[in-house]
Parts: sequence; structure tokens; C-alpha cells
Amino acid sequence: MEQNERKIRVLIAKPGLDGHDRGAKVVCRALRDAGFEVIYTGLRQTPEQIAAAAIAEDVDAVGLSLLSGAHNYLFPRVVELLREQGAGDIVVFGGGIIPDEGVDENGKVVEIPSEKHPHAPYRQSQRKGIYRKYAEQLVENGFAYYAFDTAEELEEVRANAESKGETFIYNHTTRESLKNSLSLSAEEVTKMLDERNDWTIRFKMPEDHIVKMDDLIRGHIEVNSSTLDDKVLWKKADELPTYHLANIVDDHLMEITEVIRGEEWLPSLPLHYLLYQAFGWEDTMPHFAHLPLLLKPVGNGKLSKRDGDKMGFPVFPLKWTNPAGETSRGYREDGYFPEAFVNLLAMLGWNPGTEQEIFSMDELIKAFSLDKVGKSGAKFNPEKAKWFNKEYLRMKPDSELAELFMPMLEAKGITAEKAYVEKVVALIKERASFVADFWTIASYLFIAPSEFEKYGVKAGAAAKPSDPNRAADPRAKVYDDSLTAPFLAKDVDKFWKAEFYDEALDAMKNSEADTLEEYIREKGLPLGKVMNCIRLALTGASSGLGIADIISFIGKDAALSRMEFAKERLG
Repeated sequence: MEQNERKIRVLIAKPGLDGHDRGAKVVCRALRDAGFEVIYTGLRQTPEQIAAAAIAEDVDAVGLSLLSGAHNYLFPRVVELLREQGAGDIVVFGGGIIPDEGVDENGKVVEIPSEKHPHAPYRQSQRKGIYRKYAEQLVENGFAYYAFDTAEELEEVRANAESKGETFIYNHTTRESLKNSLSLSAEEVTKMLDERNDWTIRFKMPEDHIVKMDDLIRGHIEVNSSTLDDKVLWKKADELPTYHLANIVDDHLMEITEVIRGEEWLPSLPLHYLLYQAFGWEDTMPHFAHLPLLLKPVGNGKLSKRDGDKMGFPVFPLKWTNPAGETSRGYREDGYFPEAFVNLLAMLGWNPGTEQEIFSMDELIKAFSLDKVGKSGAKFNPEKAKWFNKEYLRMKPDSELAELFMPMLEAKGITAEKAYVEKVVALIKERASFVADFWTIASYLFIAPSEFEKYGVKAGAAAKPSDPNRAADPRAKVYDDSLTAPFLAKDVDKFWKAEFYDEALDAMKNSEADTLEEYIREKGLPLGKVMNCIRLALTGASSGLGIADIISFIGKDAALSRMEFAKERLG
């Protein structure tokens, strides 16, 4: 590309529901390195959003990064929308990954087995016949039996045991006295199978058998089967298996080699081992790894949604709405970078054996191994999560952060040149943990303050008229007509001294930004009080960036205008 040639502008978009954008970001980086100007729209963009962004940014090409067969719809739709808006000359290109198995060329889940999809169907509801076949096989081979006990009958047996100070377990000690195919005649069993829809198939746990198991994290484990109960494997009521049977059958048939799950499933591992043995599948049994639980930030117990709600942090990766319509916050929606979130999760319960905490994905892949995962639960620390995001934010190029920040500015009705936004970002990103913090930290670099010193007042500090001991500053009514004044008289007086206004204004008019402090000292004025007056006028608060930096950004004329406005409002 010739030096004087206009840079080709390329918009990279990630349409569809897939939440992984590593490939898209690699493409962005490669194009930038090649001298192209690149705009990245972010995840889960609709064709309408992509087309609108392409036209607004006046790009020469649009690149679509896709997963699955959705390209059959998304590619043509983007082209169609561009043509409709007179931008048919914009080149549309793309690529991505189409899974080898499970999804057809139209992006639909495969339901019929074929050479390419040998393990179909994949939906549990479509595999009912498979599960029943294997459940019946266990019964035929003596590893399971039919159980006809109702919930009420079992509750009665349990209550009776408790009244004697005993614990009821449905196993070899009790099964012969209960209502099942081991205690009933063949005629009774046949009749119940035909007439009832509430029976189950239970695993026949062997008596006094040592189950020897190996876990990639926990090591060698031995459990006596006499301590275990006869778990339900299959239910006639819905013709569906329990997890115990489904995971064994599916993992075997789908040739799964490693099973990684939470430690809450560790007590079920003996049953799963015995099921593999009962089916004769020991040679294809996967390796198991049971990860430690994520624990509450305070106290004991597993991390839950309630902990997040109470302490004000998300628990779910993405925003989630349950069937009752209750919404839970997500890390993505709260402004966390995907790579920071992955890094955070990797360090929960895993230690690389070094002091390093920040890992790229490639570094994590190289360093990670299950033998370095701890056995104990990892206490979740919301502040550590913010720290990770802060570190990743600092590492990002100013141009990328500006691209993320500009839509937030536009949402507030503010139009700013990207070059200016990049300069702001470069100045303030060390103070931020999230992109959204940029506005909180430095909104005054884009708009003049209309209120003053709300930030420096602690919650509940402002006096109410009903409080006889603390009268609110009457001037506060100018800014807030509610019962609670935004700040007290002493808070105003701390940062705004009317008697220093003229000196502050004089200093602003007669010095450059970088010599402002020197000018104030030379005149023998109290530096802190004069500078506080200026800072409050420029920012609306008692803290912020260096005054010289602020004036350099907004310009002296704007700074003087803000001084006049502050005098008018504060008196």
C-alpha cells in the first residue's frame, strides 16, 4: 500500500449466537498489521446491525466470522441489506468453523445417524428408546431390577426408620422387604409393568464390594458398596433416564474419553464405575476429573446466585432469565472482557506453580494441567475479578478501547472524533476497571458539569429539613429540589471559596495550563484553595485528572466558560 493511499477500511463482525470471538480478533490483528483500518463490531450482531455499521463507518469491506451453518442465512442477508441501502459495492467476505458433527449445513441439530453424524440423535428426548434398551439390558443381566414403591410408601418406611433412630437406605439391607421385582412373584411383576406408569428401574448395588476408582485430581479412591443405595436409573413416568444412566450410555456411544465435572458428582463415581463394569465397557471407560467447587466469598458453602445478589456481583457468564422471568446479571453485560473472565476462572482452584497470574489463552493452554488443580474448593473473590479486568483493560490498545467507548458516548448523544477519544482513553485507563468507568472518571472532558460536588458526599451525609441539628445549604436547592440536599454547607465551603474566585479566574486568563500552579505561587495565593476552586468549576467534583491536563483537553475558552458558570451557580 502506497504511503499516500487511503487506507482500506474493513468492518469485522461476529453475527449469530456464538459467543467466541478469538478468531475474529486474530483476523482484526492480522488486517491491522497489514496496514488496513479495522473496525470490530463485537459479538452477537444481527445482519441489520452489521449493515448499518458498515454504512455509517463508510467501509470498503465487511468480514463475517461465523460458527455453524448459519452462514447460509447471514451472508446473503447482509449482502441484501447493503444493496437495499445503495451500498452493494461493499465487499462481503467471511469464514469460520462448521462443526464436524451434530449440526447440518443449515445449522440444524442432526436427528438421523449418518457417516458424518454417527452418534445422532443428540437430543435426550429423541434417545428414549436407546436408554430404555440399556436399562432393560441391566435388568436382564441381573444388575438392576424393577421397583414399584410409591413415594408415599417410601416416605412411610423412612419415617418408621427414623422413629427408631435408624437411617433408611434402599439397598441390600432393605430391598427384599420392599415392593420390587426381587421380592414379588413373576406374575405380580408382569401385572404391575402392564398396569402401572409409576415404576422405575433401580441399580442393584452389590453387597460389601470394594469399588476401586481413579480420579485425575483426587487420585486413587476406594469405597465400600455397602454404604451406597440402589439409585434409580430409569423412570416409566416420562420414559427418561436419570443422569446416572444417561451419562454412561451417551459417553460410551459417543466415544467420550475424558469427563470433567464438579466435585458434587464425586459421590456418584462408584455407581458410574459399577455401571461401566456391568455393561462390560471397562476398556472404553473415560478418565474422570472432579473439579473443586467455587465457594462463597464469605462463610462456607457453594457459590450461589443469592451470594451475587446479596453482594452485588454477577454469578452467570451471560445475562440469564429464568422461566419465572427473574433476570440474573452476566459478566459480559457487566463489562468484563472475555479473556479476563477466562483467566479468572482458570486461576480458581488451579495454580501454575509460579507467581504468574495473567495468562493469554495460548499461555493457559500450554501451562494448564489437571494435576495442578487443587482438591479444596476455591473461594470466589469479586474484587479479584475486577482486578483481572483492570489488568486486561490496561493491556489493550487505546484504539480498541476507544472503539468500545464510543458507542457509550453516542448513546449519551455525544459525538467525538476517534482521535480525541483515544487521547482521553490513554490518559484515564490506568484509573479504570471497566470501559464504562471512562464516563464516570472523565465525563467532564466531553461535557461541562451542570451540578457540583455530588461525588464527595457519603450516602446519607446530606441533611434533611427534618434534622434540627444539621441544616442543609440553602444553595443546594438550586441543584436538587428533593428532601435530601446533595451536599452540606461545609462540603461546599471546603472546595468553593468565593473569595478566591477572582484569583482563580485571573490565573486562568493569564497563564498557560502547565504554568498555572507557578503563576498562583508567584502571586502569593494559597495554592490548594485556588486550585480547588478551579477543579470544582472544571469537573463538578473535588477530584479528577490534573488541572493542566483538563485545560489542555477542553481548551482555555471552555475552561473560562465553566468558571463563569460555576460562579453563577455557586455564588
